[in-house]
Parts: sequence; structure tokens; C-alpha cells
Amino acid sequence: MNFRIKTTAAFAALLLGMAPAHADPVVDRTMALAGTWAHIKYGTPEASQADAMARLKAQADAAVTAMPGRAEPLVWDGIITSTLAGLKGGFGGLSFAKEAKGLLERAQKIDGNALDGSAHTSLGALYYQVPGWPVGFGNKDKARAELLAGLKLNPRGIDANYFWGDFLYNQGQYADAAKALRTALAAPARPGREAADAGRRGEIQKLLGTVNAKLGS
Repeated sequence: MNFRIKTTAAFAALLLGMAPAHADPVVDRTMALAGTWAHIKYGTPEASQADAMARLKAQADAAVTAMPGRAEPLVWDGIITSTLAGLKGGFGGLSFAKEAKGLLERAQKIDGNALDGSAHTSLGALYYQVPGWPVGFGNKDKARAELLAGLKLNPRGIDANYFWGDFLYNQGQYADAAKALRTALAAPARPGREAADAGRRGEIQKLLGTVNAKLGS
């Protein structure tokens, strides 16, 4: 069994225009995780990504332990763990996907609005990319519900719209997918998230090209 999991780089508007650095150690630590994630995903050779992401996961696990009661480290631990699941693939990857699901669900229980609803978007992405029963927990209906919840909280977000577009593409809804992907391309830039934005826009443009080919445009 092989499956690949795409993951969110959603990094809250919460972080934009915020208080000076070090005013909130959770924000500082979360920013560091997000920056390293983008460097690994978009700037590290694929052959080295799994090991690098595993090391980052250890840091994310430590952040969760050090900051109980906060949703942000759990969200990023979930994102990093789901990325690692995609890099591993197969049954080994599935175990990481299940762990990522649990982390994101824990984040939602604390604050489902944290990081502009990134837990919803990330969980929705897992639900449509992981195999369904009896192999995995994949569920298209749950994916749709979670992705829409993420969009409601972040209607212009690059990641929320990208994953919604990717989901619609996988459902054969090409016209709606193209619309979502164009919205993703027009998303506001995220200061301090230039590497993540550039990498995600590359993914969006590639997928939009595939969708447009399906539409014959």
C-alpha cells in the first residue's frame, strides 16, 4: 500500500502584527517549528526529508509536552507528523497518520479556532488522503466537513483553499476545484512565511494545470 499525504503550512494570521518576539513563548516556539517544516518540505532533497522531519517531530513532541493546554503546538505536531506519514508511506506511514489524527483532534478540543482553523484543514486533508476502512480511517464525508470548517474560519487562506481544491479535484469536481485553486493563488502573503507560500504556490499551479487540462482549457 502506498499513499502520500500533503500537509498544511497554515500559519495563523494570529502571528501577524503580533506583540514583539518572546512576548509569548508558544508563538516563538511554534514559529520555529513552522519555519523548519517549510525548510525541510521545500528546501531539502527528498531523500533526506524523512529523517529531517523525524527529528523535527521530536522537537514538536517536546513542545507539546512543555506547553500543555495550548492548541498551537498540537496543531503543528499534527502537521509535522502527517507530513512524516506521507514521506514514509505504506503501513509505516499509516501509523503516523493515525497519530497525527489524534494530535489534531486534541488541538480541536482545546481551541478549534487556533491558527485560523488549521486543525480542521489538516484533519480534513488526512481524511481524504488516507485509505478508508478496513485499512485506514479515510472518510470523504468527514473530509468535506472538516475542510469546510477550515474554510469558514479562513476563507482566503492559501492552505484552506488549496486542500479544498485538491479534495474537489479528487472527487472529479473540476470546475469547483479550479475556482478554489485560483482563490488559493490569490491568498494574501504571510509575512515571515515566504518559503512556505512559495512552495505551496508551486503546488497549486501544478495542480491547477492538471485541473485545467481536465476542463479542456
